[in-house]
Amino acid sequence: MDIDEFDATIRAVPDGGVTSAAGFVAEGVHAGFRAHPDRLDMAMVVAEQPVPAAGVFTTNRFCAAPVTVSREHLGGQGYGLARALVVNSGNANAATGEQGLAVARETCEIASQVLGCEVEQVLVASTGVIGQQLDIAPFERGIPQACDALSRAGGARAARAIMTTDTHPKEYAVAYESRDLTYAGCTFTVGGMVKGSGMIMPNMATMICCITTDAPVAPKTLHTLLADVVSDTFNKVTVDSDTSTNDTCVLFASGAAAMGAPLIAEDTDAYEELARALHIVCEALARGIAADGEGATKLVTVNVMGAASDEDADIAARAVANSPLVKTAIAGHDCNWGRVAGALGKSGAAFDQRNVSIDIMDIPVCRAGLAVPFDEDEALRRFEAPEIIISADLGAGDGSATIWTCDLTHDYVRINGDYRS
Repeated sequence: MDIDEFDATIRAVPDGGVTSAAGFVAEGVHAGFRAHPDRLDMAMVVAEQPVPAAGVFTTNRFCAAPVTVSREHLGGQGYGLARALVVNSGNANAATGEQGLAVARETCEIASQVLGCEVEQVLVASTGVIGQQLDIAPFERGIPQACDALSRAGGARAARAIMTTDTHPKEYAVAYESRDLTYAGCTFTVGGMVKGSGMIMPNMATMICCITTDAPVAPKTLHTLLADVVSDTFNKVTVDSDTSTNDTCVLFASGAAAMGAPLIAEDTDAYEELARALHIVCEALARGIAADGEGATKLVTVNVMGAASDEDADIAARAVANSPLVKTAIAGHDCNWGRVAGALGKSGAAFDQRNVSIDIMDIPVCRAGLAVPFDEDEALRRFEAPEIIISADLGAGDGSATIWTCDLTHDYVRINGDYRS
C-alpha cells in the first residue's frame, strides 16, 4: 500500500505533545539539578500500566550511564515492557564510571517504588554537562513531587524540563482514523517531545526524545518501526556534526485506543498507517531540533538527488550540511554556491562535476558544473525566509537524501564558549 494515501487522514493535534495519546501522563518539576528555582529540570512520562516500549540510543562509545541502564532494561535488544521514563537536565551523567551507573539504577528504584512497578520497567535519560557526578538527592525530591502531579496537561511542563540550551520546548502530535478494517472506528494518536540544540548529529541506531502512541503494538514490532523512522528523521539532522554521549529516543505504545484489538503486525495497512504517522511526528521534531540549533537563525534543508546511491546522496548532503563555510555563508546571507560545490566535491560521493546542478532557494546557481548568472538582490530577499533550501543534482544516478541543519552564527561560539561557566 502507498502510505501517501494516508496523508489526507492524518491531522496535527492542536497543542499536541507526549501526552496526546491515551494512556499517558507526564510532569516537569524543579528538582534541584539547576540552581534557579524557576527552572524545570526533571521530567517524567508515565504509562497507566506497563506497556510495550522500544528505544534507540547513541552509538558514541563514551555513552552515558543512563543509556547503559536503559539498554539493560530493554533487554539489551532495544525493546520490552516499561512503565515510565525519567529525564533530568543540567547533568549528563556521562563519563561518571560506576558511581554514575549506581545513580542511574537508584533513580529507577526510586521511581519504581513510587509507581509500584518493577525496577526494569523504568527507563532513564540525562542531558547536560559531561564528566560531573550526578547527585541522587534531586531525584529523591523530584520523583515523588512529579508523581503527585502527573496529568495529561503535564506534558508541556515535561517538554520544558528536558531543555538545556534549547530556546523553546519541542512538541508535536498527530491523530488519524484507521482505514484498516481490523481497527474500524479507531482513532490512533502519536505524540512526542524532544530536546536538542547543540552536540547534535544523532547516530542512533545531546538528543533526548520520548514518543507515545495509543495504538496496540508488540514490543519487537515497535522497535522495528522506531529504528526505521529514526534512520530517516533524527539521523538526518546535524547542528554541529558532534554525536552526543546521551542520545536517547524511546517509544511507548499503550494500546488504549483499541483495547482488546489484535496487535498491529508488519506488512499490514495498519502498520503502514502507524509508520506514516510516526514519521510525520519524528520529522517535525527533527526539523525543530535543526531550526533551534545553538545560535541559529535559519533552518537549512539540504537535498541531494541524482547520486549513484542513497548512501552517496547522504554522504554528499551531510558534507554540505556540516560545512562551516556553507553554514556561515547562510548566516551572512551570501549566496556563495562555490562553498556548496566544494563540500560536495570533498564528500567522497562519486560524480562528474560536469553533470552537477545546484539551486539555492530555488535560484539556479550552477548548471553542468558551471556558474549561472543570478540576481543577487533577489537572493538577498529570499534569505529573509526562515528556511533556506539547498538542492544539488549530481547527475550520477537515482540516489537521494535530505539532511536538516542550521546556519552558524557568532552566538554558537558564545553559547558553547560559556557552556560550563
